Amino acid sequence: MEYRRLGKTGLQVSALSLGSWLTFGKQIGDEISEKLMTVAYEHGVNFFDNAEIYARGKSEIVMGNILKKMNWERSSYLVSSKVFFGDGGNKPNQTGLSRKHIVEACEAALKRLQVDYIDLYFCHRPDKNTPIEETVWTMNNLIQQGKILYWGTSEWSAQEIMEAHMVARDLRLIGPSMEQPEYNMFNRRKVEVEFSQVYKTVGLGTTIWSPLASGVLTDKYLSKFPEGTRMSMDGLAWLKERSLTPERLEKVRELKKLADKLGASLPKLAVAWCLKNPNVSTVILGASKVEQLEETLKSIHSISLIDDEVEKRIEDILQNKPQAPAF
Repeated sequence: MEYRRLGKTGLQVSALSLGSWLTFGKQIGDEISEKLMTVAYEHGVNFFDNAEIYARGKSEIVMGNILKKMNWERSSYLVSSKVFFGDGGNKPNQTGLSRKHIVEACEAALKRLQVDYIDLYFCHRPDKNTPIEETVWTMNNLIQQGKILYWGTSEWSAQEIMEAHMVARDLRLIGPSMEQPEYNMFNRRKVEVEFSQVYKTVGLGTTIWSPLASGVLTDKYLSKFPEGTRMSMDGLAWLKERSLTPERLEKVRELKKLADKLGASLPKLAVAWCLKNPNVSTVILGASKVEQLEETLKSIHSISLIDDEVEKRIEDILQNKPQAPAF
């Protein structure tokens, strides 16, 4: 396993990590979840990603039970949670980034995960109804109390991230260390262009999600639509409609031909492509089967396959390289 600094922090995070969205407490049983975490840990993964909203809190309960059972040294792994959507309640103050919800959500996540502190705590979305000063102050206080170690954002814009940093600098508080954006061959602009100056100015780390574009960057959707995948789950019709377009599937066919020629699977190539970006701190892997995880954990060995010629071929297939604005 390769380890990378999380932005400008001193924290070392495994280049590949394991996430629990749609799987833990929902798509898969607890026994499979335990096997996935064990395989990941044994392969050098030290970061396990979670959120209050995943399976309405059950995902964190499942992960917490596994962490307690495994009894790994607490210093050997990182665990995250995210705050914004709540864990199912819809009354006032049960969602958002107010001081009340952040503090209560943090306490609930600590109990569900059965840990004394959360390593990485993310603001899952920006909150237009809460002053940014209130959110920054609250995150700073949680760090001072030892309940979280680093705080960050997820799916925030560069402008919103920099606003948080300006507030933190003016008030002499701790600003966000990392952002969790979607990043894959089909979703590139934010990571490659929008954040380009943020990496330089504040040393932003990234814990990117959906490297396989929700499974599109595999071969399982190239023929008959399979059952038992996340896109066949209730409530995810929007994901299927957004992801499985004829144009994308044609590009996937061409990418698979390239992967076959290189002697690698398409998932390995897609994850390695993400890892090749120097501004990616860690790629969060998702899996519902152990064999899926074992395959993508080997992606780190495929980075060397993506030389200049292969990179050009990938760009020729994708035809979506984002252009930086002219100044």
